Amino acid sequence: MRQILVVDDDREVVRLIRAYLEQAGFEVLAAHDGETAIHMIRRERPDLLLLDLMLPGRDGWDITRLVRGDPALAHIPIIMLTARVDDTDKIVGLELGADDYVTKPYNPREVVARVRARLRPQGGGAAPTLRAGELELDVRRREVHVGGRPVELTPTEFNLLHVLMEQAGYVLTRGELMRRGLGVDFEGVERTLDSHIRNLRQKIEADPANPVYIQTVYGVGYRLAEGVV
Repeated sequence: MRQILVVDDDREVVRLIRAYLEQAGFEVLAAHDGETAIHMIRRERPDLLLLDLMLPGRDGWDITRLVRGDPALAHIPIIMLTARVDDTDKIVGLELGADDYVTKPYNPREVVARVRARLRPQGGGAAPTLRAGELELDVRRREVHVGGRPVELTPTEFNLLHVLMEQAGYVLTRGELMRRGLGVDFEGVERTLDSHIRNLRQKIEADPANPVYIQTVYGVGYRLAEGVV
């Protein structure tokens, strides 16, 4: 049974999300403040974190920084729960390493769908190692190297790069990348996709402003360049 940690100071929200997740077959843990959440993440190592931004004590941004900065925890997918409507807040969360966000008021069925998407196995029949120029992705170990240098990616960044490298040279539409890389196809997710692509370029490109690997095909989507030297 996959274990989900829900972190929100609104106990009614936690109760509602817990009910839907448990009905979907997940084990649910709960924390109502930042310090308790950090303690539970370190102790329980949940399979996924549903994290409210505005918390007593340590806020969601602090917790995301801590999780992504700890090699023992960095693999945990993070979905942010936010009442804020400012796109800047969402982008900051994504750039810190969150994998997705859901805006209040939550649709519990959407929350469950996004959790399932994040925990869905990726690339079970894929080749164990994919290469493009100096870029190397090990599917089984979920490791990425550029020029022999290890690159730390979030789970979503890894999935997106995996999809692009499997189809190197081919243009993938934004819809295809959202479904196969992000695992969701909800309205408003396109900006999330762009944030993850921007973060990927920052990590794997020598000059992110002039990317060699991940190319934009305007009006369509993205592709991974074939035959990169």
